Parts: sequence; structure tokens; C-alpha cells
Amino acid sequence: MPMQKLSNAALIDLPAGVCIPTYNRTAITPGIVHIGLGNFHRAHQSWYLHRLMQQGEALDWGIIGAGVRRGDEAQRKRLSAQDYLTTLIELDPNGPSVEIVGSMIGFVPVEENNAALIRQMANPAIRIVSLTVTEGGYYIDPVTNAFNSDHPDIRHDAAHPDSPRTAFGAMIAALKTRRRESSGPFTCQSCDNLQGNGAILRQTLVSLARLSDPDLADWIDTNCSFPNSMVDCIVPATGPRELELARQFRINDAAPVTHENFRQWVIEDDFCAGRPDWDKVDATFTQDVHAHETMKIRILNGGHQIIADAGEILSLEYISQCMSHPLIGAFFRKIARIEIALQVKAAPGVAPASYVDLIDRRFSNPEIIDTVRRVAFDGYSRQTGFVLPTLRDALANGDAVDGLALSQAIWARMCEGTREDGTIIEPNDPVWDRLVITARAAKSNPQAWLDQSDIYGDLGNNALFQVRFHTWLSLIWSEGLEAALVSYLQG
Repeated sequence: MPMQKLSNAALIDLPAGVCIPTYNRTAITPGIVHIGLGNFHRAHQSWYLHRLMQQGEALDWGIIGAGVRRGDEAQRKRLSAQDYLTTLIELDPNGPSVEIVGSMIGFVPVEENNAALIRQMANPAIRIVSLTVTEGGYYIDPVTNAFNSDHPDIRHDAAHPDSPRTAFGAMIAALKTRRRESSGPFTCQSCDNLQGNGAILRQTLVSLARLSDPDLADWIDTNCSFPNSMVDCIVPATGPRELELARQFRINDAAPVTHENFRQWVIEDDFCAGRPDWDKVDATFTQDVHAHETMKIRILNGGHQIIADAGEILSLEYISQCMSHPLIGAFFRKIARIEIALQVKAAPGVAPASYVDLIDRRFSNPEIIDTVRRVAFDGYSRQTGFVLPTLRDALANGDAVDGLALSQAIWARMCEGTREDGTIIEPNDPVWDRLVITARAAKSNPQAWLDQSDIYGDLGNNALFQVRFHTWLSLIWSEGLEAALVSYLQG
């Protein structure tokens, strides 16, 4: 049977092993606008809602996708052409499984002034506006976590609040309309990997609003809710392999998504305008997500950065290859167990040591073709958010920091822009050019790297960290990364 393009009409012709929506998609009405509609959202938040709809519930919480970047228009066209359906392929080591997710029902046209997005969010039916705009997308100082009011995008939105560039400016404009029309606030829900992501979203939104309309800022701060959450699922980027996997199941999907056989979502129960009952499909509602998010961000996300940088230097392509490498995999296990886990408190039902073992298994899953390049992206934001808080705590507590110092030397070596085999590392960070210049200066003067005060703050002046970092970076440059890893592992 020939493949049909994925659509509502084509669902009935899909192979018997493909799980399709059992609910009437024409009966779904919108309740959520999600900004930043990439693979992670479609494999995670959208999937939880889809599973709830499979139980006949939450049909009034349909998702409307949105984006504020020019490239988001291409995603809108891809998904619109297939009735906003997504093929999810779960990469279990025992074999893949496939389902079609149908909880998304529209996608706002992407416009420079975001007028269509503002109108959609001003619709009283929308009760949650959620975001996945990456860790570096909240306009915060990486050292102080304070709001960066000097960014050109922020200055533009403050001066032109009715034609904003940013997602946050668009949210503020919509809330201005809702306040004027007495249609009430909506919940602002960050789904990015940030410690206290709801609190950070509140800071960004309220601070930006205050630059142009202090009264509106106060209204948003008082009436909107900003639940913190911890989101977790490894979701690779889509490329030729993922497209071919979908075709193997006779599905012609222009944007399929693969993901690991693990998901977790822990959410602070703080929703000012109602919410779906995600707990019925294994999400966890709590009043305290801090322990969960700290464990995940520091061990999983921090661990990801540490091994990806090493893998890039040694010309490895995938995260699972990093874990099977005898030195990089051992490096992760040692630093996670004796340095990172020591700075992490247990979450309900999960000890840090057992969580390290879980992440070890997940990173090692050979079916997850997650690229080193994707994981290593934007170290400027991710190192400061995922790794340096652990280093800071370890130094304050007088605990081991040797591996953490080595991780920073590895990052500095990677940012020099070449691998040990001489091949070029293509730009992979919003401030890549500056990092390359600094990394090359640090080859002969390691302190040049630590003197980046916008990254390290006072850490760059810590005597112990300085000594260990200088030693490791010098060893990497003189004898190679593997020699440094052997030295650390031998202790």
C-alpha cells in the first residue's frame, strides 16, 4: 500500500501497530498557546495532553502553536499541511513503538509585530500560555540571574509595546487587552530547563512590562500565575534518520519526533485559570519542585554538557558513543557520583546516587541518536545554568571540585574551535566568536578564560579553582584530553 501524507483522513489507513487518536479532533477547542514549538514540546507536554484526551478528557484544552522567530514559519507550514499531527517514535532498546499525537489543533501565523499571536493569547478561551524558548531565551544575566534590560530586543519592546519582537512582549500586549476587556489573566508556564523556571519567567515578564506600563506590570504580578516545573525527556533533533524511521511505519510525516522511553513532569500546582488534569497521566503536581529540578538540572543537564564537550574534542558524534567511550563514560560516572551528587538533595522517592544510575542508563541507550553537537549547543547559557552552580556549592562546602574544574577546562578547549584530529568545530554558541578568541588566548594564559566575569563572576578569582583549572587546561593542551581524563580517573 502506498504511503499517504499524514493527515486526519490518512489515520485510518495507518498500520495496525500505530496508536492513533481515539478522540474526535474536530471537537477539540483551544485552551493553551505554546510558544517555541519544537521537538521537545511535541514529545512531552503535547503528549501528556494527548494521553488525557485518549481518556476522553481535556478536549477544551487544545494547543495552538506559536513562534516569534522567522524560522518558526517553516514549522507552521509543515505542521499545517498535516493537520497539526505529530508522529512520535519511542526509541526503546527493545524496539521502537509509534503513536500519532493530535492534541495540537492550530498554529498562529508568524508575523514580525506578533499581532496574530497577541490576538490569539487575548482570546478568553486561552487559559495557559506555555513556552519552550531555550535556557538562554529569558534575557537574564548568566551570573546574577537578574533581568537584562539592556538587550536590544528588550529595549525595542519597551519602546514599542504594541508591536513587540519577543514572546514576552507579545504576552504582555495580550494581557493588556485582557485586563482592559476584563477577560482575566492566564497562567504563564515555562517548560524550559531552568532552576525556578516559573520564577524566572515572572521576573522577565514583569520586569519588561514595568519598562513601559508599571500599572500593568503590577496587575500581571498580582493576577497571573507562574508555576515552576521540572521537565524531562531526551528528544533528539529530526533529520534524515528520523524521517526514514517514520516511513518504515508507512507514515509520511514531514516533522516526526523520536524520543527515549522515559518521561517526567513535576509541576507546581499554581494555575490561575484552571488546568488539565495531567496527574491522571502520570505528571506530578506538587507545591515544591525544587528538589526534583535541582537533581535533574545538575545531574542530567550538567552531565550532558560535560560529556558532550569531551565528545566534541574527540570527534564523537553521538551521546551514546560518549558513554561507551572508556574514558568519557567513566568520567561522567565519577564526577556525577562523587562531585555533583554530593551537592544535590534527595527528591521524594529518589536518592541522588540512584538518579545517577538512571541517567547513566538513559545516556547509554544506543537507540537514542542524540548528537554531541545538539547537546553541546549554547554552553554560554548551559554551563552557567547547569554546571557552575554545582561548582559554586562545592567550593563553598569545601568538597571535591577536581572534576568540575576539569569540565571547565574541557569546555575552554572545545571553544578553541578545533578537534584533536584537526577538524573544525562549527560555531555552536550565540557568542561563539568571543569564546573562540578567549579560548585561544587561554591556551598560553589559562586565566584568560576564567576572567570572563559574565560567566564566572567571583569564581574566576577562587584560588583552588584557579589552580585546578590551570593545571587541567595546560595538561589538555600539552598531552591531550585522554591524558587528562586518565589522570582524573586515577585520582
